[in-house]
Amino acid sequence: MKTTHQKRPGQLAPARELARLRIRLADAEETLRAIRAGEVDSVVVAGKLGPQVFTLVGAEHAYRVLIESMNEGALTLTADKTILYANQCFARMVKCPLEQVTGSSFRRFLSVEDRATLRPLINRAGQSGSKIQVQLKVGDGSQLSVQISIRRLAKNGFSRAPIGLVVTDMTEARRTEELLRALTQRVVQVQEVERGRVALELHDNITQLLCAILFRSQALADNLVARDGPAKREALKLRKMLGHAAEEVERITRNLRPGVLDQLGLAAVLRSTSTEFADRTGLPVKLACVELTTRLPADTELTLYRILQEALKNVEQHAHAHHVTIALTQQGAFVQLTIHDDGIGFNVARHPSRQKGQRGLGLLSMSERASYVGGILNVKSVRHAGTRIEASIPLSLSIMPGHNVTKRARISIRQEKAKK
Repeated sequence: MKTTHQKRPGQLAPARELARLRIRLADAEETLRAIRAGEVDSVVVAGKLGPQVFTLVGAEHAYRVLIESMNEGALTLTADKTILYANQCFARMVKCPLEQVTGSSFRRFLSVEDRATLRPLINRAGQSGSKIQVQLKVGDGSQLSVQISIRRLAKNGFSRAPIGLVVTDMTEARRTEELLRALTQRVVQVQEVERGRVALELHDNITQLLCAILFRSQALADNLVARDGPAKREALKLRKMLGHAAEEVERITRNLRPGVLDQLGLAAVLRSTSTEFADRTGLPVKLACVELTTRLPADTELTLYRILQEALKNVEQHAHAHHVTIALTQQGAFVQLTIHDDGIGFNVARHPSRQKGQRGLGLLSMSERASYVGGILNVKSVRHAGTRIEASIPLSLSIMPGHNVTKRARISIRQEKAKK
């Protein structure tokens, strides 16, 4: 006798439910994979209000609104510098219709020099990015100073990762910088006037008063008889101290505003300053001055003198040098002052002012003064082999106080390894 057993419907439910769950899980995993791979154009989500469709345009809408409302240009470039995307701000910067910007080459907005500078930065741009300042060619033929921030983006299906650029208009920043530079120049001008006033007061009042006291002390010492030996010795010591005080006041007066500069010119004050420095510090100073074809403007002579002062001050305080060389030469249309010492030099990377993001006050002072007369300041330091300061000032540029200088001074600090 054969018995047949029939399965109840309740026994089939768990197997069917498990199969349905497996199918839904597979669908979900495939959807996630497609989203990650960028293969999804839209997603339908069921909700209380019924199915809702979200497209890529909708998902990116908030970001597009943000980018379009920026006050900076935003670009996406292919590896060959073709513009895939540009916002309206960038189109306004270059004064071109947006449809003419998108799809064109970014190189069209750069000079040959800026292309060469930008190329390696783009090629090695990573997630940290890099920045550069260039001049963009604008549609009306003018140029625009901008700062470009470069960052490599995710590939998202591209064979090579695209490049993201943020372009910042530097016009206002440059204008602010020029205003600050003009203010600095005005401060320097007022400082020099005040130095001249103080020097005149010292020379006409304090120095003459000290000289009068010096003569009276000498007369007092001469009138003391031999039996007043201790008193006479004290009077002679007093006379010697007064003499040193008068010499020190005279030195300070010369440093504030050397009369020899106004009367005899730059070469004469270079000789007197070098001699005074060598006598006071004991450091040998070698001076070489060429005869200039014409006397420099007063502002230029004073600038070179102040740079010499600051350079010698640094040598005395920091260099631990054994020799100092000073040279005044004429290089074409420029007059050049060079101060070189054989001291310990300095390591730019470890310099305290460099670590704080600031230049040393001495270098800053020299650079601002060179800028005031349209000059260029170069500082080259070799560790354990000395420092060389070169100030180049154009001969043909005569700048009166208060005039703006369009050519900015540059400081070039080069750190080199000393030869073994």
